[in-house]
Amino acid sequence: MSKYLLAFLFFVFTVNAFAAPRTQCGAMKSKYVPGRIGYCAMLPPGYDAHPGKRFPVLYFLHGLGGDQSFLASSGASSGIEEAWEDKRLGEFVIITPQGENSFYINSRDGHILYEDFFIREFVPQMERRFRLTGNRAGRAIGGISMGGYGALRFAFKYPQMFASVAVHMPALLEELPRGSGDVGLTAFLGNAFGSPLNERFWKENTPFVFARTANLQGLKIYFDCGDQDNYGFNAGARQLDKLLTARHVPHEAHIYPGGHDMQFVSQHLEASMAFQSQALGLTK
Repeated sequence: MSKYLLAFLFFVFTVNAFAAPRTQCGAMKSKYVPGRIGYCAMLPPGYDAHPGKRFPVLYFLHGLGGDQSFLASSGASSGIEEAWEDKRLGEFVIITPQGENSFYINSRDGHILYEDFFIREFVPQMERRFRLTGNRAGRAIGGISMGGYGALRFAFKYPQMFASVAVHMPALLEELPRGSGDVGLTAFLGNAFGSPLNERFWKENTPFVFARTANLQGLKIYFDCGDQDNYGFNAGARQLDKLLTARHVPHEAHIYPGGHDMQFVSQHLEASMAFQSQALGLTK
């Protein structure tokens, strides 16, 4: 065997041995949401290297103004890839659906039934499209801001579906503020809760509603928020912490220095990913 052939074989072996993560994007139709809904899936290094293996999944919900490419466009995916390569995280698929400004709920006007889409169509289709374990123990959910609201709401309303939930600066307010100071907040919330914003519909849909009564046994819960959150969501995070504590529901809550921005998320994203990795039974 020539030295050139040996060198070529060594190169091929090296490339295969050090598999890299990749992102696969697509779109699907729904009977609950108009148009086509995009999604992107981050596949861990072992996904292609082990074609017979099934993987846990983290559904990661983006914030208002983001889309399904959020993890890549924000640069967050590079940190996750490094953590995979350094073995700081176990390997799980991360899927981000396009959420627009839906707050991941069935809108008050009934035009966008996002909750029905996500639970009845999206999760089942992703578990057919990718090699996912397809059970509660292998299914986590997370997100930021609007996506944090959506992830907590899904986890608390459907705790039998998810092993864990971990979110950053979730859009939590048990009561809407009164007076002129809420103009920015009303603009942030969009029209999912009615136009003009319907306070009763807001109250009926907040994660607090389900956190008060749901059986959350076995659900691993993490959330954090900045102490200078631009929309006052730190107050909501403190309220949720008190509610879960009063119910003796184990959880991890943090109020860190910072505002409502990507800088805050980037400082704490790996902590939430590590929380998810541990909850999925991949790391200790």
